[in-house]
Amino acid sequence: MVKDYRKLSKEISYALRHAPWEYELELDENGWVLISQLLNALHQNKEWKNVEISDVIKMIEKSDKKRHEINNDKIRAMYGHSIPMKIIKEIATPPKVLYHGTSYDFLESIKTNGLLPMSRQYVHLSEDIETANLVGKRKDLSPTIMRIDTEKARKNGDNFYLGNEKVWLADKISTTSIQILN
Repeated sequence: MVKDYRKLSKEISYALRHAPWEYELELDENGWVLISQLLNALHQNKEWKNVEISDVIKMIEKSDKKRHEINNDKIRAMYGHSIPMKIIKEIATPPKVLYHGTSYDFLESIKTNGLLPMSRQYVHLSEDIETANLVGKRKDLSPTIMRIDTEKARKNGDNFYLGNEKVWLADKISTTSIQILN
């Protein structure tokens, strides 16, 4: 039985989002991989030698960020991919307003180019200012918060995808759809 589900979540996130080749995993175009393959890969490391599917299910249930999902005999990371292969997402209609938190250092680039995914596959957006602020604090103790007018963005050709119940994804966000709040 696993004692540290947070650590297991980080290991699985790394495997599914950033380096599947290190675990000899092949994700399909939607980011799915057989759970049995993931477990076999984890079992190669003595720390994860006894991980079972019940541990993975419990890890997902205990997570407040809902990073992974299981469907039948497959598992995937829901967002945050940095692998070269683009994970295909289904276009969805977002709330009228979303938020993004980032470092003040990126502000000039955002004013010129809009929001771009940078090292990720998609731009990550939040449904509320509090979450955007928490995410932005990863890059800056006093992050810049932006309000995204999603209707305007969609008219500009920006597509949105559901990451999970709190995270929305976009290929990019055009400058005219962004309002800087602070």
